[in-house]
Amino acid sequence: MIYIVEVTAPGKANAWFAFDREDFSLKVRAAKEREGRVIFAAATPRGLLEAAGFTPDSPEAGASHGWIFELADKHGWDTELYRADELLGEGVYESEPVSEFEACVAALAEGLEGCRVYLSDQSAMNALYGDPFYQGREGFPAHMALREQLIAMEVISDDM
Repeated sequence: MIYIVEVTAPGKANAWFAFDREDFSLKVRAAKEREGRVIFAAATPRGLLEAAGFTPDSPEAGASHGWIFELADKHGWDTELYRADELLGEGVYESEPVSEFEACVAALAEGLEGCRVYLSDQSAMNALYGDPFYQGREGFPAHMALREQLIAMEVISDDM
């Protein structure tokens, strides 16, 4: 189980869960891609050009899609390239592999006051009682949001 805590504004927090990394990515994409973001994509320059209806030999392709030819010159036509706007910058493709999960975490955290992602029941429970993020007046809303989520998932009991 993956637990997510979002602090949307000072004094306002919510927590939610995902069953696994795939479920997390699906939920983040559903929420964030409506905003026109490219959270994560992988493609070759050839694939990008073909998606636009051209081939590398198309005479008019260079004029209208020069940026793809630049990518091909730098990386080769069949090299897998990754795009993750929140990690690499808007519209940037790189050959260094990018994890879809990491790209989704970055997209989720964008614009939030604070964000935490825990990959297990145990790590969420440990953080609840040990991470300074949940301490003091500022951390209380996030503490309660995560606590309530862990109770709902029967990871901890409601001992109050």
